[in-house]
Amino acid sequence: MSGSRSLQNTTNTRRAKTLFMEEYVKPDFLFEVSWEVANKVGGIHTVITSKAREMVNFYGAGYFMIGPYFENKLFGQFEPQPVPAYLQKAFADAEKDGVIVHFGKWLIDGEPSLMLIEFKGMMPYVNEIKQELWRLHGVDSLGSGFDFDEPVAWGYAVGKLLKSIAGEMPTKKILAHFHEWLAASALVYIKKENLDIASVFTTHATTLGRSLASRGVDFYSNFASIDPEKEARVNFVQHKHQLERAAVAIADIFTTVSQITSLEAKYFLGKEADVILPNGLDIEKFPTIEEINRKHGIQRNRIRKFLMYYFFPYYSFDVSQTIIMFCGARYEFHNKGIDVYIKALAELNRRLIASGSKKTVVSFFWVPTEVLGINEKLTRSREVFNDIQNSLEEVEEDVEDAILYSLIAQEDVKISELFDEGMILSLKQKIRELRTNDPLPPLATHNIVNPHDQILRAFHEEGLTNKEEDKVKVVFYPIYSRGSDGVLDLEYYESIQGSHVGVFPSFYEPWGYTPLESAALGVASVTTDLSGFGMFFKEKLAGKKNPGVTIIERLGKNDDDIVRALADELDRYVAYSRRERVENKIAAYKLAEQADWSMFVKHYFTAHTRALAKHVPQK
Repeated sequence: MSGSRSLQNTTNTRRAKTLFMEEYVKPDFLFEVSWEVANKVGGIHTVITSKAREMVNFYGAGYFMIGPYFENKLFGQFEPQPVPAYLQKAFADAEKDGVIVHFGKWLIDGEPSLMLIEFKGMMPYVNEIKQELWRLHGVDSLGSGFDFDEPVAWGYAVGKLLKSIAGEMPTKKILAHFHEWLAASALVYIKKENLDIASVFTTHATTLGRSLASRGVDFYSNFASIDPEKEARVNFVQHKHQLERAAVAIADIFTTVSQITSLEAKYFLGKEADVILPNGLDIEKFPTIEEINRKHGIQRNRIRKFLMYYFFPYYSFDVSQTIIMFCGARYEFHNKGIDVYIKALAELNRRLIASGSKKTVVSFFWVPTEVLGINEKLTRSREVFNDIQNSLEEVEEDVEDAILYSLIAQEDVKISELFDEGMILSLKQKIRELRTNDPLPPLATHNIVNPHDQILRAFHEEGLTNKEEDKVKVVFYPIYSRGSDGVLDLEYYESIQGSHVGVFPSFYEPWGYTPLESAALGVASVTTDLSGFGMFFKEKLAGKKNPGVTIIERLGKNDDDIVRALADELDRYVAYSRRERVENKIAAYKLAEQADWSMFVKHYFTAHTRALAKHVPQK
């Protein structure tokens, strides 16, 4: 993004980089291994892409990323390159062993070198691999599906490639960093083969923790009473859990992304993290503080137009007095705190009605699920609204001239003087066409496939049905926000920019990028201390007025507690003056600057240095 930044901040950042770079030991070659390299699945993709430039800057030509080869996902992001001479024999030897490597550049910031591995040649041997995992580490994968078998086969292929590379470079310091259980079989392989490769393993979220949280189990309060192996079997994740546990045990250095995940690991995986690797972002990719206010105004007005054709066919309210909230997340109803957020909105609705508030709150739920298509009535409303808007644009210049004349002449502006009789009649007809006799606006922009959808059911249970008298309106937007989706027509970041506050009251969130991304876009947010992000920044924000990001205590609290605390915070935000909202925007942005990868990446360097120091070279 363009825009000036403080020269002093830039100088300080460079000085800090220089200081901590001098403290670390570099390997000759670093291979970062993840199933999400050039293969977007979840949050790990954000982690590895956003820090790529810092890794390339520090490790230089010795840094490589390794991922799976899925040809249909590579368009526009992979550029094949000639294989360096010092790798050619290793690649050829790996190919003899059934491992085909595609070498090139990943077309993201930093353009890291990629090794994408075809693993279909390993699939016929997947049962033998799983037998070996059972023999070596007691990984019970009997009856596992492709979601386990494919990463396991790919991981062994990665291990074979690393073996070929290490064999060609016996005097070089080599380090491999493996992410999540999906890459764990590669770590198992290099240890099995006694390769002279230092290792780091990162779990971003424990398999068992995510599974228990999705069932609503409050394991944070009951760690001592939980038998991890028994619970893993009950939840049918024993194979992933046991492979993850094995990786933690055999890696030279074990890392997680937050203290809250390290606590899980202590009880579920038998070990706390050696190093915490908090997730950062590349602040330079986000708007400057000067750009934020301008972009907020533009995107907010686009959202306001959406609200007009979504709600105004049924009734109207003052969009200029409307606070736009949102929750953006994967569809994990309990884990992401969607359940308590809906309850808090219902409580906020009751309070605003009782107080006679002039404000209206509209909350978007950007939570993708399976849909059949856009709500037909919404499509019709949008078409009529756009027709009205186009008609006004045709006479825009004449209307401006008439208003300007009336202002200067100090005369009242009359509709009949702005539009001719034919235009007035046409507009009245179109406005009548926009109106509907249906009792209530829809709760979702699209037709939801699941007739028992949890979000829609919760709206009804809490009385959030978009009645005219409701001060809190809800819009379930169940698709990924794109710039041309036929509804809001905003990218996800644009949707955030147009909002006032994001709400992420997570129960299970190993880190939580959404509050951080919102902050970098100058949007205030609410999260909890059960997110890694919330726990990391909790002390720094304690007691601050207008902190930008509010962190609500959820550790050790029941749902009633969190609903009440969340409703209090939302009520407080609705009552803010414009000045206070601006102060929150600025504070949020300044917080995001503290999580830039230029500051956080040093934790990776620490983990790598410790792994090299701990690793015992093979003879």
